[in-house]
Amino acid sequence: MAPISAPKCPFLAAQLEPGHLRPKKDSAPKLNLRMLSPSKPIDYDYPKEFAKLDVDALRADLIALMTDSKDWWPADYGHYGPFLIRLAWHSAGTYRASDGRGGARGGNIRFPPLDSWPDNGNLDKARRLLWPIKQKYGKSLSWGDLMIFAANVGMEDMGFKPLGFAFGRQDIWALEEDVYWGGEEQWLDDSVRHGGAKPPIAKELEQPLGASEMGLIYVNPEGPGGNPDPLLAAQHIREVFGRMAMDDEETIALIAGGHTFGKGHGAAPDSNHGPEPQLASVEEQGFGWSSGYGSGKGADTITSGLEGAWTTKPTQWDHGFFQNLFKYEWQLRETPSGAKVWRPKDAAGAGAVPDAHTPSKSHQPIMYTTDLALRIDPEYEKISRHFLEHPDEFRVAFQKAWFKLTHRDMGIPDRYLGPECPSGVFVWQDPVPKGKWLSAADVHAIKTAILSSDLSVKELAYVAWSSASSFRKTDLRGGANGARLRLEPQKDWVVNNPEELQKVLHALEEVQSSFCGVSMADLIVLGGCAAIEQAAKARNIHVAVPFTSGRGDATQEMTDAGSFKCMEPAADAFRNFNHPSANQLVEQACLLGLTSSEMTVLIGGLRVLGITNDDLGILTHQKGTLSNDFFVHLLDMSYAWKKSGWGVYDGKERVNGNVAWQASEVDLVFGSNAELRAIAEYYAQSNEDFVRDFVTAWTKVMDVDRL
Repeated sequence: MAPISAPKCPFLAAQLEPGHLRPKKDSAPKLNLRMLSPSKPIDYDYPKEFAKLDVDALRADLIALMTDSKDWWPADYGHYGPFLIRLAWHSAGTYRASDGRGGARGGNIRFPPLDSWPDNGNLDKARRLLWPIKQKYGKSLSWGDLMIFAANVGMEDMGFKPLGFAFGRQDIWALEEDVYWGGEEQWLDDSVRHGGAKPPIAKELEQPLGASEMGLIYVNPEGPGGNPDPLLAAQHIREVFGRMAMDDEETIALIAGGHTFGKGHGAAPDSNHGPEPQLASVEEQGFGWSSGYGSGKGADTITSGLEGAWTTKPTQWDHGFFQNLFKYEWQLRETPSGAKVWRPKDAAGAGAVPDAHTPSKSHQPIMYTTDLALRIDPEYEKISRHFLEHPDEFRVAFQKAWFKLTHRDMGIPDRYLGPECPSGVFVWQDPVPKGKWLSAADVHAIKTAILSSDLSVKELAYVAWSSASSFRKTDLRGGANGARLRLEPQKDWVVNNPEELQKVLHALEEVQSSFCGVSMADLIVLGGCAAIEQAAKARNIHVAVPFTSGRGDATQEMTDAGSFKCMEPAADAFRNFNHPSANQLVEQACLLGLTSSEMTVLIGGLRVLGITNDDLGILTHQKGTLSNDFFVHLLDMSYAWKKSGWGVYDGKERVNGNVAWQASEVDLVFGSNAELRAIAEYYAQSNEDFVRDFVTAWTKVMDVDRL
């Protein structure tokens, strides 16, 4: 974690063009469509390759690495375990529940801007220590898996047994341009994300951000804005850890458990080290922060500036963090770098902490302002004191919290790989029971029964879309499997039309009673399939919508309602809900893993089916049937478009000025944006091509959460 300084941020262009923000003008918005087709120059079947991995051999290699101190970057206390724990923590700790972005799953800490965040100082060396092992195991071991597993092995070698480990993180191959990390122009700036308040107000932190300052993982360890106020720090800790869906107990366990190992580094002011990796010279070969102070390594290392260790045995799991936290009275001091840390008053604890590199030296323990928050904040203090008095409970709490931190973005346990997956299941994993396989005859009979009900094409399709489109590829949450649409909080989301939703669910439950074992999750999707087929048939096109059974039904007890609550969309472009922007459409399509053409064809089909609020963008005289009418009429030069209200545009007949259609900004972008217009023109040419591609894209969304 880094102290306050303010070098220029080199990634401003990507940060100032987030896909989820509305454009500032009413003119055709500039869209970053590249986020719909992310760079993936290398692709292979990772689960298949992983099956070749010798996990025992990998563990042995990592254990050997832990104490194989390199001259080019010496290990503190002769052990790399704490260093690799920090690498894993900072890789996983970017996760945020609001949009599922961040986390360790893609190994994204290898790319800008994360690889150059001040908070990630010198972690380039940790990754380079692991490179020979990565090279040895090749495709069978992803960087995402290696960085987390190395930390687990390091903990084991230092006496702590993690809860378990799951392989299965598949690497990305380029920076993620669709991630908004903040709008500041300088590292470690907080002037924008808190609305300009001084001191920064924790609850005013801009959504969807999960860190209190640009370039930090969580909070400034010296205190908000460098203010060494533990109570104020507690507010910010609670806010940012809450945005990872961590409660107070999990937060304290993570901070205390992580700070049981290792030390901070601040041998000299950070003006002595060079630029971050992305601004370093080519001969550095990916290294950054090269230091001109002394040897630049070992005892001369400058990373966070926060020099010192928390415990007397920094490479051994023990109860030293809480013992020291409550044993001493703490006084604010400065490290050689000028950064603020806390040391015991009256030189208490002098000589208790060994030096990391010189056996003849010793030190007092230290605490950060954020550490003292665990003792000063009344609610944190209760939990911290309980952990002090019950070491075994602290150990178990850290096991669970560490597992959650490092696996939060991997989806349901069915996606886990390897021999060390824990047997227990946690609610944050969104567990779903196995569903029933349905034969072709079953599917036909169920669709017939659904169509015999009094439900309309629009109602069936709307509910199916509402269920499946909640999925997001960022952390593999949501989707149709589990049918959480019928549970809190999703059943009450305004965008899901709760009253109409209950009508559809009740009718589907009637169908379910006649077919033993079929899940509501499958019934909801089948209802959508039947509706699409019926809608196409009404326009003389006979099409079979593919369907794969086997979805199960989650229960309310299997659902973490608190973390699902933050997934409720404030606006939804696919359903024209709450005046969405074109950028919001691109953001949502990105989370669903759609290409620009899939996004386009889905909008056209959803509109004519009537899946749109306030009838905006229907652009057909045969609502509820499936055709390319949306594109035909949108591109018809017989109409001129004029804004008539907030987010509403009238399509007027040029000959008489009568209003023929009404549409939203999202609808009109398919005629104004050059790339999207090209796709719209393609679908306006052929109804058959449109229906075929709509069915394919629809099926992709219905199945997007399947393994």
